[in-house]
Amino acid sequence: MDSRKILCVAGTLAAVGGVAQAQHPAAKAAPATRPLNIVYIMSDDHAYQMISAYDKRYISTPNIDAIAREGVRFTESFVANSISGPSRACMLTGKHSHMNGKINNETSHQFDQSQQTLPKLLRAGGYQTAMIGKIHLDGIPQGFDHWAILPGQGDYYNPYFIVPKGMHLNKGYSLPDGQDAKETERVRYHGYVTNIITDMSLDWLEQRDKTKPFALFIHHKAAHRCWMADTVDLNAYEDRTFPTPETFDDDYAGRPAAAAQQMNILKDMDITYDLKMRTNPKPSGLGRYYIRDIYGDLQSDVKAKFDSLYEPMSRAFFANPPQGRELAVWKYNRYMRDYAKVINSLDRNIGRVLQYLKEHDLLENTLIVYTSDQGFYMGEHGWFDKRFMYEESLRTPLVMRLPKGYDKRGDVTTMVQNIDYAPTFLDMAGLPIPEDIQGTSLRKLLLKNGKEPDLGRKALYYHFYEYPGEHAVRRHYGIRNTRYKLMHFYGDIDKWELYDLKKDPNELHNVFDDPSYAKVRKQLERDLEELRVYYKAENAK
Repeated sequence: MDSRKILCVAGTLAAVGGVAQAQHPAAKAAPATRPLNIVYIMSDDHAYQMISAYDKRYISTPNIDAIAREGVRFTESFVANSISGPSRACMLTGKHSHMNGKINNETSHQFDQSQQTLPKLLRAGGYQTAMIGKIHLDGIPQGFDHWAILPGQGDYYNPYFIVPKGMHLNKGYSLPDGQDAKETERVRYHGYVTNIITDMSLDWLEQRDKTKPFALFIHHKAAHRCWMADTVDLNAYEDRTFPTPETFDDDYAGRPAAAAQQMNILKDMDITYDLKMRTNPKPSGLGRYYIRDIYGDLQSDVKAKFDSLYEPMSRAFFANPPQGRELAVWKYNRYMRDYAKVINSLDRNIGRVLQYLKEHDLLENTLIVYTSDQGFYMGEHGWFDKRFMYEESLRTPLVMRLPKGYDKRGDVTTMVQNIDYAPTFLDMAGLPIPEDIQGTSLRKLLLKNGKEPDLGRKALYYHFYEYPGEHAVRRHYGIRNTRYKLMHFYGDIDKWELYDLKKDPNELHNVFDDPSYAKVRKQLERDLEELRVYYKAENAK
């Protein structure tokens, strides 16, 4: 079925109360203030729980909070596939993973850079485009007038960047789309990666063509594993004891896929690689990698600062290591402290960007967006990492400071997904939205206060593909509406899970086989199949 017919079917289903969402007919120019600039700041693995605009229990993030306070906070923001590369591909294309081709982080499923993407559409519409930082997608970035990207995950200290040849000498130089990778080079920059990405972003804002609107993508490595803080933040939070989450001691009863994972803080968080206990007499392979390559590559002055904090702690730990739950809580607190330190630097650098825009009178005509590529577990269910369709990794923070002409303030409670970013930016820029984009523009949610307009979306679709893979999270797909969530784990496991999010927000009780939920289950099964057809995912595995 071609895209026009799909649109017709979807509209009919929505009209009779189905879950398919009404889509854009193609393009409607927005009467937004022009020229509209876009600053899109995305971090890696930043849990919404670790943003004080969402959760005040743990840390303070004043600059991210300022974006929300002066604009909007999305309270029901989700991803389509909770893993780095695929999530970024969803954002860049406005399409689910099975449609953009990047279903997992494995190189066997490479991202086709020649396909239609948001930056290409913006550039065709007269925008200058730039990408600085982590993209975690295969190939040479296309659609950007200027780019400098981290190879793979990148490094926290003295990182290499892949850049067009000569870019570090001539900041205005970029590769034409599709040009051979031989025309790139790896350049090493001295310092801490979050500072460097911000420096490079502000440099580009200075040297851009100021007669044109711009779209700047600032993509941070933070807060990816293994949470190496800037030296100025090394001692932050060392006096804090973090409360363990309500589900920290989850036994995974009735949830075999949850029981089979390998992302448990007690069992799977590496004492040396993750927590920097370098005096380990028997380090794992990951631990040896940390000692040899990550710690080993630090400059002597940085090593000395790390040593002053971690070495006494490491010796004390191995002299009398805690056991059982005491060990789990100890590891959890070390994890939380190091993670929070990395967020300190991230928030501080976001403040630098906001200050630049203010000083250069760019706030009124610039959309400023902050989000993460997915959510993250901060001890919930005893876990770190992401991947599952459970709430902590499915949800992602999303805050926006709006340009003049957009009067919405406070919370946006409509369910949104990261496939919506591309059509939203295009719509706000007054540019056409191609019919094959699967996301929906959020623009009308941002125009004014009051009752939020209906986007025609009744539920969200999710699919995680990377198994076998790191952390052993089984493949699964599912549907989430405002109250219920239905998931199907498949492959070497065949298990359905159903959660009543109103009665069981922690997702501890799988009610799929509960007779009292039989009617709900049947409706969700129909809705899920409808969405899989609508998104052309019925054969995706």
